[in-house]
Amino acid sequence: MQSLSRWRVLVVVKPYDVYPSKGVPGLDGKSVNFSPSLESSRVVSPRVLEYIDDRRRVHKEAIKLCQDALEKRPLQWQAILRSDLSQPIRDVDIVITVGGDGTLLRTSHFLNGDIPVLGFNSDPTQRKEVEDHNYEFDARRSTGYLCAATEESFEEVLDEVLEGQRAPSNLSRISLSLNDRLMPTFALNDVLIAHPCPASVSRFSFRIESLEQKGSSLVKCRSSGLRVCTAAGSTAAMASAGGFPMPISSGELQFMVREPNSPSNLDSMHGLVKCGEKIFVIWYSREGAIYIDGSHVVFPVQHGDILKISADAPALKVYLPPHSRP
Repeated sequence: MQSLSRWRVLVVVKPYDVYPSKGVPGLDGKSVNFSPSLESSRVVSPRVLEYIDDRRRVHKEAIKLCQDALEKRPLQWQAILRSDLSQPIRDVDIVITVGGDGTLLRTSHFLNGDIPVLGFNSDPTQRKEVEDHNYEFDARRSTGYLCAATEESFEEVLDEVLEGQRAPSNLSRISLSLNDRLMPTFALNDVLIAHPCPASVSRFSFRIESLEQKGSSLVKCRSSGLRVCTAAGSTAAMASAGGFPMPISSGELQFMVREPNSPSNLDSMHGLVKCGEKIFVIWYSREGAIYIDGSHVVFPVQHGDILKISADAPALKVYLPPHSRP
């Protein structure tokens, strides 16, 4: 087993996007200034302000806990804000993300299939808090579906990882090519191809093809777009739109045409892309966009562009919580 002193750790931290602007200590001990203060917020409810400030406090405490845990162990580590990620992550043995699933998703775009990720959910949803504020505002915090650790379990989970007692799971990702050019990032959750304006109707066609047999018939669509997800993403937007959850270890993809306009065959609007198959999409609208894992990674498409979507991508190694493991 690798000596602890040889472990190289990168910590990727969720920034304080909506919290007070006064300096807060970063993982390197320096003061970091973030977004405008709550006093300038348009939110006027004291309960909401109190709730938001509590989220800042909880996230700050989680960062401090992570820092202390790493300092107590003979590890080589450094930290970076997720908003500062710009280059592929290399030369580390493990990445720890401090935030929620969004921070892990953002980080995954900079990882190949060799470096495992441990997600630390810094601000998990508290059931009693949600119930107490049910008639005032949405008090749900982070789901942390992909995060193996919380504040209560982080040190225990970290030691299990470092001592080789816990193995990462391989999660499928989505590979895309635009006009036969491979796109520079992979999707861990899902891909949405749609018009940049959500109120606009898009025109496109698609079909599923495999190497072993002739492709399916061309499906012609007028709709608000096409979503394709992995098993990890099948419990997110796809499930909200009426899709079904898939086993986390599945290598298949699930697709759904969003809000089809007078479809001729509803059965062709939702289904699976099996291993070895690809979806070919021909875009007919003047404008379009490819949204990868939400709205943070976006690429433009235009009339006549051809996309190929498949699970032919390096799997991501993720330490999963017990309820999400295969």
